[in-house]
Amino acid sequence: MTVAIRTEALTKRYRRTFALDNVSLEVQPGSLYALVGPNGAGKTTSIKILMNLVAATGGYAEMLGMDSTTIRGKAYAQIGYVSENQGFPEWMRVGALLEYLRPFYPTWDREAEDTLVKQFELPRDRRVKALSRGMKMKLALASALAFHPKLIILDEPFGGLDPLVRDQLIEGLLERAEDSTIFLSSHDLAEIESFASHVGYLEEGKLRFSEELTSLAARFREVEITLDAERPLPAGLPRSWLQLKAAGPVVRFVESQFDDGRTTADIRAAFGDSQQVAFRAMGLRAIFLAMARRSEAA
Repeated sequence: MTVAIRTEALTKRYRRTFALDNVSLEVQPGSLYALVGPNGAGKTTSIKILMNLVAATGGYAEMLGMDSTTIRGKAYAQIGYVSENQGFPEWMRVGALLEYLRPFYPTWDREAEDTLVKQFELPRDRRVKALSRGMKMKLALASALAFHPKLIILDEPFGGLDPLVRDQLIEGLLERAEDSTIFLSSHDLAEIESFASHVGYLEEGKLRFSEELTSLAARFREVEITLDAERPLPAGLPRSWLQLKAAGPVVRFVESQFDDGRTTADIRAAFGDSQQVAFRAMGLRAIFLAMARRSEAA
């Protein structure tokens, strides 16, 4: 089966600065893949290269089996694209804009359009310039979903929106995209965690990991060790232990390669028989912060 998105050693350089540095990833059909990372990590650059909006310096990218450098014209009829900086003709009315878009998409579904307009409470008779930012994002998503695209690309779709609008956008997305692959970048980690199936972490242009969200959650744990007395931290501790801190007899860290048996054995080898060891599951935001702080420390 053809992958929905694939990149190989994708690189984008602006003079001596790498916006992307040898990024290789695959997004399987039917998945909901979230690309996360700090500002300037290269998320939007990745999407613009995939959409053939900017050229890569090196490497390869494809969507739906098509080389991204060839995507233009009719190819966009299979791809729904929504950006936080989505531009619309401000002078047009909502209804006229949707009518204008229909002929460009052979699979445009008028019934789906009507349902989305009603669900998002879009005023057909209002000019685009009179819409709030949240309403403009609803309009962008409605126009991207009405033609049942095979692939939906969302670049920071939830930024700056109030919780109610975010919930409405996510609900509409999940209801109308059951047969689509979704690829999105976002800082809204709490929302992503509620519906993403896969996640990739991009940092300083490098893809640090790319995996199923359940797998990621399974390998990260907050660890708290209570020793029988305060003692200095030993040398040679596992590299997978992040944010290592000691306060009195209590040692805390984040285990990024958690395995109950192995991690317990590593703790025993480092500290002997401790009085108490506690493992706590971590959310995506806590994992994200642990990765970011590791890079800052490095």
